[in-house]
Amino acid sequence: MTASSLVTRPSQLIALGTPRARWTAVLAIALVALLPFAVNGYVLGLLTTCLIASIGAIGLNMLTGTTGLVSLGQSGFLLVGAYATSIAIADFALPIPVALFLGCLVSGLMSLIVGIPSLRLRELYLAITTLAFALIAEHLILYADDLTHGTSGIFLADLHFGPLDLGHDKELFWFVLGLTVLAILVSLNLLRSHVGRAWMAVRDHGVAAQVMGIELARWKLMSFFVSSLFVGLAGGLMALQVRFVNTEIFGVILSIEAITMIIIGGIGSIAGAVIGAFFVTLLPDVVAALSGSAGGGLGGNVYKLRGIAYGVVIIVFLRTAPGGLVSLWHRAVSYWRI
Repeated sequence: MTASSLVTRPSQLIALGTPRARWTAVLAIALVALLPFAVNGYVLGLLTTCLIASIGAIGLNMLTGTTGLVSLGQSGFLLVGAYATSIAIADFALPIPVALFLGCLVSGLMSLIVGIPSLRLRELYLAITTLAFALIAEHLILYADDLTHGTSGIFLADLHFGPLDLGHDKELFWFVLGLTVLAILVSLNLLRSHVGRAWMAVRDHGVAAQVMGIELARWKLMSFFVSSLFVGLAGGLMALQVRFVNTEIFGVILSIEAITMIIIGGIGSIAGAVIGAFFVTLLPDVVAALSGSAGGGLGGNVYKLRGIAYGVVIIVFLRTAPGGLVSLWHRAVSYWRI
């Protein structure tokens, strides 16, 4: 990478720039938007969860996949985003878009608090530091009960936004779908810009990046901040979906799930983050359904064994397909083209 490659032309900022890609994307979005008329409430809820997980996975992918900074603090940033959004709605009666924006902003600011002391840390040490943040955030929210309602949690009763009633599954799905599409477009364009190229330079070779004039501290902090904006948005949307927020929802298992998503989907790929989010979110239900149809005795125990299942899946993919599901798809396309 040369210094000139960090300069972005306006035409390069348009993701899905070909007419075929644009029409394919529009058709796919239209088909997905029609799903609420074809599935029951339970499946629709699962699909909404998948979309929310996709936004969070995209954020983590920017930090870990693009910049090379390993984080296990996903659950903490989801927690902060969810609580900030819920407090803004329940206690201050702010409109939902404003509340979601505040949730993103608070999560981003918290990432700077974590990121500044962690600038010199790498790999395992950085991962442990972010994990410590997730645990600290959970305890702070429990003890700051004057603001966060402590162990009582926060109930979101009225979720009207203009003509939409986000308390209804269909309308919440469409709202989340719109934000997911926006998140994908923003992330794709961001990674095609000089910002994305700088992050990749930091990931690939920090010393070479410094020689080219890239300030490692500045770009690492920006990656932390932008990643946490996405994760905070996912946390706020989780709050809108469950409508009752407490710390028990945001266990450390969410951080493990997030890492699993980007590994299975393909580290460094936006499409991989989305595919991985759907795969990991649907995995327990698919296994439970297959076990039930085969007369197995797993049933609800599948959800208790999620951690083991994720660990096994990570090992299998790292050994057999390090590039994730996206790499398998590219191999299949290349094979059939030949």
